[in-house]
Amino acid sequence: MKDILEISHIEKDYRIDKKNVAVLRDINLRVRDGEFVSIVGASGCGKSTLLKIIVGLETASGGEVLLDGRPVREPSAECGIVFQEPRLFPWSNVRQNIDFGIPETIGGMERKKRLDAYVCLVGLEAFVAAKPNQLSGGMQQRVSIARALAGEPELLLLDEPFGALDALTRIQMQQEILRIWESEKRTMVLVTHDIDEAIYLGDRVIVMSRRPGTIKRTIPIEAPRPRDRNSDSFSRIRREIFQEFFDEPGQKNPEYYL
Repeated sequence: MKDILEISHIEKDYRIDKKNVAVLRDINLRVRDGEFVSIVGASGCGKSTLLKIIVGLETASGGEVLLDGRPVREPSAECGIVFQEPRLFPWSNVRQNIDFGIPETIGGMERKKRLDAYVCLVGLEAFVAAKPNQLSGGMQQRVSIARALAGEPELLLLDEPFGALDALTRIQMQQEILRIWESEKRTMVLVTHDIDEAIYLGDRVIVMSRRPGTIKRTIPIEAPRPRDRNSDSFSRIRREIFQEFFDEPGQKNPEYYL
């Protein structure tokens, strides 16, 4: 299986108050075609910045990102992204918001067929005429995911897409994105603060250090799906990841939090 994404020695600095602030340091990562990769790390470690560099919304201070062997210089149709907030057009209905994600070069029956397919994929057939303010938070995020997928990108980035949802809806949306991933066979990279979410969804979990962010460890998740969050293997992996977060002097033992 080929690598669809290659991240080589990525560095990122911001100029703040006449000083350079290091955000990312020497990030190296390869993602295989069709893989689901989860990235976890403390707030401010540069997870979201890394996604913005991958999609072309931010420029790296050093290093290179290759998508299917081509350098990323700017946003393109080959890479889609879903943010924590749905970012829908409030004046447009569900169908119109999803349609925005389809390239202008596609028209006629082909466009209608693709639009219908992605409306059905996220289960919103009964709400195609609804405006965003008539939808729940979970339904709005479904529209956002469908819009990103409608462009049929090679890679879909998910930046804390369920962070603003209540606990029950979040679990339902995790199951939904897993169903979509299995159906679409599309490569996905998820940034999340939720360790259980990272384990439940990912083929592997990338653990980042505190700022400046580096990759501390990669943990493969070999348990078959659907995964049991109460299983011994799930708990063991959760403890491994917690240990990575709390291995610095002065931090409480991870047992304190579990």
